[in-house]
Amino acid sequence: MDIASFDDLLQAARQQRELQQLLFVFAGAELPAGASAEQRAQYKAGEGGELAPLMCADKAAAELAGFDALCAEAAQAGPPWAIVFTAALSGRNGQPPSGADIEAALQHMVDAIKSGRLDGMLPFNRQGEPVQLA
Repeated sequence: MDIASFDDLLQAARQQRELQQLLFVFAGAELPAGASAEQRAQYKAGEGGELAPLMCADKAAAELAGFDALCAEAAQAGPPWAIVFTAALSGRNGQPPSGADIEAALQHMVDAIKSGRLDGMLPFNRQGEPVQLA
């Protein structure tokens, strides 16, 4: 399935045989340590910087109404964010993933973002559109 929006991801997760837990890492941009004058200027103009995980969340695919609902919950729970990285974790034998499995997967996502390994995650901007990161 081609994922052209967050709602496409949500629909795909709901269609899976096993229960899906959607995982979210909300990230913002910050200046890298030792940033150059050019990097500082780009950052001030709203471009560039390093991705910094700000908060994590998980939701059962069936519980989430849509991207607007996710954004509203995120606004209540934490700081402003620029991008949300998403992944899905499958349950087994009709049961949702365990809390320990969810925590481990979220920690793996945070560690991957910090080290720039973004494969296996779908990033979305604040409008729910997929983002292509270089």
